[in-house]
Amino acid sequence: MAYTLSASPAGPIGTQYCVCKVELSVCGQNLLDRDVTSKSDPFCVLFIEVNGKWTEIDRTETAVNNLNPAFSKKFIVDYHFEEVQKLKFALFDQDKSSMQLYEHDFLGEFSCTLGTIVSSKKITRTLLLGNGKPAGKGMITIAAQELSDNRVITLSMAGRKLDKKDLFGKSDPFLEFYKPGDDGKWMLVHRTEVIKYTLDPVWKPFTVPLVSLCDGDVEKLIKVMCYDYDSDGGHDFIGEFETSVAKMCEAQDTLPLELECINPKKQKKKKNYKNSGVIVVKSCKVTRDYSFLDYILGGCQLMFTVGIDFTASNGNPRDPSSLHYINPMGTNEYLSAIWAVGQIIQDYDSDKMFPALGFGAQLPPDWKVSHEFAINFNPTNPFCSGVEGIVQAYSACLPHIRFYGPTNFSPIVNHVARFAAQATQQEFAAQYFILLIITDGVISDMDETRHAVVQASKLPMSIIIVGVGNADFAAMEFLDGDNRVLRSYTGEEAMRDIVQFVPFREFRSAPKETLAKAVLAELPQQVVQYFKHQNLPPLSSEPA
Repeated sequence: MAYTLSASPAGPIGTQYCVCKVELSVCGQNLLDRDVTSKSDPFCVLFIEVNGKWTEIDRTETAVNNLNPAFSKKFIVDYHFEEVQKLKFALFDQDKSSMQLYEHDFLGEFSCTLGTIVSSKKITRTLLLGNGKPAGKGMITIAAQELSDNRVITLSMAGRKLDKKDLFGKSDPFLEFYKPGDDGKWMLVHRTEVIKYTLDPVWKPFTVPLVSLCDGDVEKLIKVMCYDYDSDGGHDFIGEFETSVAKMCEAQDTLPLELECINPKKQKKKKNYKNSGVIVVKSCKVTRDYSFLDYILGGCQLMFTVGIDFTASNGNPRDPSSLHYINPMGTNEYLSAIWAVGQIIQDYDSDKMFPALGFGAQLPPDWKVSHEFAINFNPTNPFCSGVEGIVQAYSACLPHIRFYGPTNFSPIVNHVARFAAQATQQEFAAQYFILLIITDGVISDMDETRHAVVQASKLPMSIIIVGVGNADFAAMEFLDGDNRVLRSYTGEEAMRDIVQFVPFREFRSAPKETLAKAVLAELPQQVVQYFKHQNLPPLSSEPA
């Protein structure tokens, strides 16, 4: 493998889908000793695959005379859930001050996807030489951490005996919160609503990111200013005080924190001035607003199931015009969809055993129609090993079944929903189920399917539908509740939108990565939405 140093390290691609930044920490163990008089002086280089070529992103410092280095320099990478991001970590023994990698002795390398690292949080693997053999006993450990402060602060504030500012009535008070800006000036970060005609206001509780309020530093001073609202914009200043999040967090439900609201001009003028009222912190709570990556790094598994349409409208699989015909390249639209989604999801399931189900076919030996059968013909164990296993089972089953009908979705939706319902017993965000249905046409059991989807919207489950062929997919668009709330035939509304529909024909001439992006774009948001609604924290999470 030839290593080249790019003139400028390539930036991440597809930033419109970027979830966040991930920090990767690297350690080496038992590295090869390439120096005669002392130990190796290793450094690590990170490459990312861009258009089939390895491009250098960054490199660590050099650990002098050390075969077990823990590098302090971290790699920072943009994380895209809906892309396969291939990474290579290569270790070298620094021999000269040259930037050219061929000038240094190679100590071994390891390649994997970013998804593999974040789904395990920390991995230790064998380093390999260029010929694929182990680099002695050399190992590499890579740990991932999300680079974002996901803490939020929820404040419940009130005022007491504030100064009266209106001639013919009481004040109309509101609060403004400021933090110190980089230029040394106070910067506005939040304004409460106005409470009319009162000197004892109670404002609605509000939540803001901790980074917005105090740059994540709970000891940093913040300024709170109280004004009397005037409709002409000339708001009258009542008073102010400085505090910190740490101080406000002393407020307990039973023992609120009281802070004097001071008007400095009045304080200078009046000898017996006490305050312009009191601002009461009724409660102050710092919590974590978990992201998709928090759940994945916390150990949440994405459980993947495939449902394949074997109805007669697909055509005879031996006929080249059939949607199930496997062309000389060894693929068709069904297989393309399985690969596009499966190769990304499989990184997030530790055992990589996926149930693959079929519907709409007659099965041997009695040729009864089934709308929910294991394509490996093993109903007690419908699991296939990895995406390759699904592809093999699919190809193997085609000659043994008769395509029939109708196109019923609800049995397969209900099948996965039964497993997702069992997962609702969990106290943490441990499992989330994804059903990929690939179909060529119109749903026959629309009422039952609508009902099944509405029920599934209460569960840790999402449904991806890929429409193959050129049929009218209006019913699929209807299930995908992007524009309106889906309702069951009973009138019950879906709790959330869990269906993503994509017609394959729009991606026939596009790179295969674009199908995966379109299909999986909404999934991280759906996962977060469900676990937040259920108030389930990640399996392992740090306290706020």
